[in-house]
Amino acid sequence: MVAFHASALDGVARNPALPTPLLLRLLAFDGGGNGPPCHALQRAGLPEQAVTVILAHPNPGARIDLAMSTKAEPAQRARLADDPSPKVRAALAYGPELVPRTTVAPLPDEVCARLLADPDPSVRAALLNSPHLLPSFVAPLATHRDPAARRSATRAWAMLSPGERSALLADPDPEVRQAAALRECRQDARVTAGLLRDPKSAAEALRRGLLHRADAERCVAERTHLAALAENPSLPTDLVERLAVDPDEDVRLAVSVRPELDETRRMSIDFTVQAFARGDVEWIRDGLADPEVLRRAATSAHPLLRRTAAQSPHLPPDLLHLLTRIEDPVVEDLLGVYNPDTPEEILMRVYARLGGTFSAWMAETHPRFPREGLAARYADHPDGNYRRLAVRDPAATPVLIERLSHDPAVWTRQEAAGDPRLPLRRLREVLHVPELASSAGANPALPEDEMAAVLDRAGVPA
Repeated sequence: MVAFHASALDGVARNPALPTPLLLRLLAFDGGGNGPPCHALQRAGLPEQAVTVILAHPNPGARIDLAMSTKAEPAQRARLADDPSPKVRAALAYGPELVPRTTVAPLPDEVCARLLADPDPSVRAALLNSPHLLPSFVAPLATHRDPAARRSATRAWAMLSPGERSALLADPDPEVRQAAALRECRQDARVTAGLLRDPKSAAEALRRGLLHRADAERCVAERTHLAALAENPSLPTDLVERLAVDPDEDVRLAVSVRPELDETRRMSIDFTVQAFARGDVEWIRDGLADPEVLRRAATSAHPLLRRTAAQSPHLPPDLLHLLTRIEDPVVEDLLGVYNPDTPEEILMRVYARLGGTFSAWMAETHPRFPREGLAARYADHPDGNYRRLAVRDPAATPVLIERLSHDPAVWTRQEAAGDPRLPLRRLREVLHVPELASSAGANPALPEDEMAAVLDRAGVPA
């Protein structure tokens, strides 16, 4: 028999058909000091027995994997708030990494409050930097005894009372004062003027702060952070026009994306957009759910406006149709990542262009990615990246799946090895092929006794 390959264990760990007794056995494994495979720890629908095993696991890495799981329920993750390891508590406090088209339910407010009171500063810092905190939790931090918490409260500036804002602007901590001033400067030119005297805050103040004309003129004359200044909403019109013909192309580009410009004036500016620039125009990014903002951006001839609009999952059908007709691969790529209604033909072009791991992720996760008819279209395609798509077809036969498990392209062989239609005889074979063992281990058709045998051969105690 071909020697067992360790990657089969990783496959079994993510197998959706893994029975609870084998899951519990796997979770208790120390993995030679590395802990259980992360796929076992970040599964959806973990049973209570499994959560109990993870919470008591001696390896902190196992508990961190649960803390960072996008699939675990917040109540399950919240039970790590009293973990003895500050690294585990910090992982819980920060939460899962953001992934497009994936939502993460926040921890309950009472758990966040406990983490904010944690004796370890790394835990408190992780919480305050978390992208998952709700403004309703952040705003009350304006009166917190910890300066870092008060600084975080400025993120909810619009929810604060005038008294709370004034207190933060006069806070004894200089970092809190600066964070508050960078929020307040958007409607107070005196605050902006103060920030301009500090090199650490000058660029940000010039980008967003309300400006005295004299300060704006001085910055133009001194050429101080001109690209940032060119974005400023309060910049006088005549100075906007001066910067529109500035010799610095970055300055001209910044002017060209200003929200008040009409399309004729916008496209009259001599700007250059890099071929693969994503387009993160702030006023559009802040309005990705606003139909009026999306319409202005999507109907513009400016590539950066269209590319930013393409990042919205809320595009009306007519604007989505309009963007799909634009011959811009960056727009297509962004639609494929962010928009759940992207048409099949665009998804297939993105799939072909980007290939590799990204294509596999998109084919697996995008709700509109095609399935029917792929076997007939791609089973004999000259490109292995396409042949693997044939496995996704519900009509693909076991004979075809077995044939593709011998394909010259490893991506195609792996796709076939993980398909439950693969004949059992062949499935048992590929379980011992190094580059296919992980896919075979994850195959839902793998018999329970074979899964148990994988655990036995990996040294997982019974």
